[in-house]
Amino acid sequence: MLPNAWPPTETDHVPVLADEVRELLAVQPGETVVDATFGAGGHSTLLAADLRGEGKLIAIDRDPTVRPYFERFRQRAGVQARLLRGEFSIALRQLAANGVRADAILLDLGVSSMQVDRPERGFSYAVDAPLDMRMDPSAERTAADLVNELDERELEQIFKRYGEERYARQIARAIGRRRGEQPFERTSELVETIKAAIPAPARFGDGHPAKRVFQALRIAVNDELGALEEALPAAVEMLRPGGRLAVISFHSLEDRLVKRFVRELERGCTCPPDFPICVCGNTPVLRSIVRKAVRPGADELAHNPRAGSARLRVAVKV
Repeated sequence: MLPNAWPPTETDHVPVLADEVRELLAVQPGETVVDATFGAGGHSTLLAADLRGEGKLIAIDRDPTVRPYFERFRQRAGVQARLLRGEFSIALRQLAANGVRADAILLDLGVSSMQVDRPERGFSYAVDAPLDMRMDPSAERTAADLVNELDERELEQIFKRYGEERYARQIARAIGRRRGEQPFERTSELVETIKAAIPAPARFGDGHPAKRVFQALRIAVNDELGALEEALPAAVEMLRPGGRLAVISFHSLEDRLVKRFVRELERGCTCPPDFPICVCGNTPVLRSIVRKAVRPGADELAHNPRAGSARLRVAVKV
């Protein structure tokens, strides 16, 4: 067992499933590690410690505000470290195309605490702020743009697909009526519109009534599922034989995507079941280290309730 990493120290970020990531990725001195979602550097700090002064860590993040966090990490890490600023699927593809190989790759999906806790970024439904939600502030479209410009049917589909929102149609219609009078600019305006659109009992149900719509808009603004679909094959290409891929997801859409991807590459042969012999020639590429997604324990949840929906899947390249 690795030394217990909970509670975290010397970092502003609470890394989710920290002990589990360290144990299952099993980083060794001299290896090359890629933290494809650096954030405030919580996981990178722990993984760099396992390199014990020998090895390399490549950090990737699309958010320009991570720079000071990375500089602090680099000064303390004790290993070679570099930061690539950009969307992780693009960065992983470029690294793979340039022949860079890794022994361990981590993707910690979703929005980071440093983004949620900065009201001006517009990710939180709990604080009034500009309706933004861009992980990369230089990206073209904000959440306000989507809410004000997409037709009601498109909004309904986004809320259903990415938020699994039961009242997607009612909310989309209420948005259409509200923006006809005045465009949305603030998170509070959207929250109030959502509350008014749903039945009274639903306002006091499981979680905040705007939670699923905000999640859906964030995923759409940042094309999170599209990026993940492109990143997974690039990550596998980068891995050396025996290399490990770990993915932390925070909602069922991401987790199902990761689960299907890993199972497809575990299967190998794609011939119909009635074929007497394999003619496709495909062999397994990945092997799951854990068969079921790993969830946070009671101690972690007591310290970090935000970890409640986290799921970790880890596979090794064969």
